[in-house]
Amino acid sequence: MSSFFDTAAKTYDSTFTNTKIGIEQRKKVYRNIEHIFISGDKKNVLELNCGTGEDAISFAKQGHNIIATDISDEMINVARSKNNYGNLCFETLDFKNLSKKTFKHEFDVVYSNFGGLNCLSIEELKKLMDTIYDNLAPGGKLIMVLMPKNCIWEQIYFLLKGNFKRYKRRNTDQALLVNVDGVQVPTWYFNPDEIVEISKKKYTTTNCVPIGITVPPSYLEKSFLTKTPVWDVLKIIEKKLSNNFLSRYADHFLIELTKK
Repeated sequence: MSSFFDTAAKTYDSTFTNTKIGIEQRKKVYRNIEHIFISGDKKNVLELNCGTGEDAISFAKQGHNIIATDISDEMINVARSKNNYGNLCFETLDFKNLSKKTFKHEFDVVYSNFGGLNCLSIEELKKLMDTIYDNLAPGGKLIMVLMPKNCIWEQIYFLLKGNFKRYKRRNTDQALLVNVDGVQVPTWYFNPDEIVEISKKKYTTTNCVPIGITVPPSYLEKSFLTKTPVWDVLKIIEKKLSNNFLSRYADHFLIELTKK
């Protein structure tokens, strides 16, 4: 299946997964979901937009049963090349086509990291969340890491460049075309309160934290911000800041929803 992200697959690990920023943002995601995965019992996990498989492999190492999916054949090919685990399966899947009949069993956790679901409009996201509800076991978790509308680092970045038209570019209900390795990808942005609102009939919001509030977006990887001692200070502050209010100003936010 061809997708916007086929082109990015070959370089994704070098441009994000294995960068200082990518590693640090992922660490914070893991710190805020470890309570779900270290309970002792094995979880059945469905991952959406798994990319090159970094998270799926981490969950598999902990003994959980993972079906990890992505719309991009090339992303899946890269992920499969890393897979040495019998409890992990990578499959090509467009999450817009997910239904109750797609898989034979329910999942304890449905997980999507680093903005993959920002490829949906708010209406499409609500529809998907309703479908995910049908695929979750009682009390199951939906964990999403999304990009909000008011990333403070991005606003500072564009202001310093004198680009006043773009410094609040995320703050819109319309799709923006975002450059991903030379391909323009339609992208929507959501604030945490919008997700709480569209989910409240079927889910309880059990956690919401900023991911990348002092650690900047990945396009600043080569800036002075990732150099010592600035980088060490930013990492320390990032680790301490988990206030729900700050989620709307970070590069991403993690929201944990529990099926009612």
